[in-house]
Amino acid sequence: MHLMELPREVLLGENLTGEVLNVARRLRLGRRALVLYGPKTMKIAGKDVEESLSEEFDVKGVTIKGASMEEVEKTMKLASDFNADWMVAVGGGSIIDVAKLSAYRLGIPFISFPTTASHDGIASANASIKDLGAKTSVKARPPIAVIADVEIIKTAPYRYLAAGVGDIISNLTAVKDWQLAHRIKGEYYSEYAASLSLMSAKMVIKNADIIRLGNEESVRKVVKGLISSGVAMSIAGSSRPASGAEHLFSHALDMLLEKPALHGEQVGVGTIIMAYLHGLKWERVKETLKKVGAPTNAYGLGIEPEVVIKALTIAHTIRPERYTILGRDGLTWEAAEKAAKITGVI
Repeated sequence: MHLMELPREVLLGENLTGEVLNVARRLRLGRRALVLYGPKTMKIAGKDVEESLSEEFDVKGVTIKGASMEEVEKTMKLASDFNADWMVAVGGGSIIDVAKLSAYRLGIPFISFPTTASHDGIASANASIKDLGAKTSVKARPPIAVIADVEIIKTAPYRYLAAGVGDIISNLTAVKDWQLAHRIKGEYYSEYAASLSLMSAKMVIKNADIIRLGNEESVRKVVKGLISSGVAMSIAGSSRPASGAEHLFSHALDMLLEKPALHGEQVGVGTIIMAYLHGLKWERVKETLKKVGAPTNAYGLGIEPEVVIKALTIAHTIRPERYTILGRDGLTWEAAEKAAKITGVI
């Protein structure tokens, strides 16, 4: 049996803090709601959502300090004590990930209200929690609804939007890795999920000139791509359509660095290298990232060239069961250095 769970509603527009109330009504989500936000996102939209909901629901606000198991357990306890029927996560990736895993473990739905468009976790079933191994993702459930307010997302630093492009463009190499695993390991492959994922990547390449402007239209393009990626993963029943060797490279950097760059920035640079290894037009990936102002090399990520090479040589060990272009043995130091030099990453 292949179960596909998808968001029931996706809203994209302006002035949507009050819409959470209407969505909860339409989806008959129950009386008691937990609103999750970070110290910053509380001011940006969290309090507004909380106040709007409190007109009709019993609401409790919770401040989240990063995506750790400690925060997940804290949230689960608060939700249980409060008898919450559902949750809404107002914030970036970390807050959405905490809500996603907490809600999944409690068996209650959650609404995703992203304040940045920096990665495809806003609509996917996967949560990245720091202390569960090398910040790889754990499977949970996708949000029951996604409410993306372009005005709010636009106020986030532009760097986050550019990182979102990096996460979407990585679908190019992720799908290639998936096809490889299908051919070599007989892994399940969904043409439909792969097509949806590739369409998102091609869309950001095509619209790079619009995205770089950082206006409402830019935000719409990136958010649509991120949501489509999340949906592609839900259709596939795994993160395969949007996560390949370039994501393993990013996870390796997370392990090696005290202060990694943004997820989408690292993944974008990883995509340049993996596109080269796959024999794809890596120059096009690099050009798109450059156009939208995302990093394209070690310097842009603020890391030493040796760290890039090291990450490339250990990436295959992070999820050994996930077959990619890196193969079972990974890259040698020489091969990694060559790939990074040819593509101008170092």
